[in-house]
Amino acid sequence: MIGDITLGQYYPAKGILHRLDPRIKVLLLMASIVLIFCTFNFYALGIVTALVIASVIMSKVPLKLYLKSMKAIIFVILLTAVLNLFYGAGEPIFEWWVFRITRAGIHNSIFIAVRIVLLVMLSSTLTFTTSPTDLTDALERLMKPLGIFKIKTHEIAMMMTIALRFVPTLLEETDKIMSAQKARGADMESGNILKRIKALIPILIPLFVSAFRRAYELAMAMECRCYQGGSGRTRMKQLHMGARDAVAIIIIALVTAGVVLCNIFL
Repeated sequence: MIGDITLGQYYPAKGILHRLDPRIKVLLLMASIVLIFCTFNFYALGIVTALVIASVIMSKVPLKLYLKSMKAIIFVILLTAVLNLFYGAGEPIFEWWVFRITRAGIHNSIFIAVRIVLLVMLSSTLTFTTSPTDLTDALERLMKPLGIFKIKTHEIAMMMTIALRFVPTLLEETDKIMSAQKARGADMESGNILKRIKALIPILIPLFVSAFRRAYELAMAMECRCYQGGSGRTRMKQLHMGARDAVAIIIIALVTAGVVLCNIFL
């Protein structure tokens, strides 16, 4: 399960989404997330689903990576879907004890599950197609107006990117520690909940030690390279918006119009 988490991973490819301006990708992701929560019928949800499928195809990232990102939260999706089965008004289709399933409940269950899947797919698309460096630059540029309030936007963007970058590293470290503990005879899969929680202690302690050591080494490396934050720094790679970015904005605008029309007239 640990190895199935793909959050924060970058997949180098020559897809269309890789060549988009990272600032546009971040803004379009935010707009798409808003669209997902603004879909109130299956027609509007179908339009957003088509957008997500097109994004996955244009990213040229192997489908198995997206499926691995879904596998990590499949339990959350199923649990949410099952719970929403019992929330809905109308004539019950199935009823037992205090549980009653209606058509509205089935509608809510499918709707919520599809929304979660789309959210994960969109978030994975951004991280798969945007390198940590580009993501840092994009976040810093987008948060630049906050500088008038004396907010250190560069440091915030750097911390967010470093945290995202080290997610795969920490997951890999966790997997190695678990394998080492199992090789020493540690039992982490049997017993009640309390025993399983206690079995995690030999994993968490070396994991925290490793995380603090990596953080110290990174801080020392940045200090040795005279890192002083964003003030006066230049960039080797400048961000420029092109025609493909304008096309992406137009597509999102058309999808937004389609969702609004579906919500109003259907």
